[in-house]
Amino acid sequence: MSRRCFVCHACGSQVTHDADQLPCELLSGWIMVSQWTAPGEVEHHSFCCFTCLRTWMDGQAPEVPDVFLRAFDE
Repeated sequence: MSRRCFVCHACGSQVTHDADQLPCELLSGWIMVSQWTAPGEVEHHSFCCFTCLRTWMDGQAPEVPDVFLRAFDE
């Protein structure tokens, strides 16, 4: 029997999928993201919840420099 393991890209939570199980039922509530990294190259990321997706998204976005943010105080 073929088994596949889905791992949350942010927290590491795992769900094992057997060939006789429907992924849509087993992974209910999970979020899957496909990211084009280069022409013809796609990375697939799995997240167990929106909090983990947000954690990953926050890590993907560049930080705004503090000096820029402090300029609004003036």
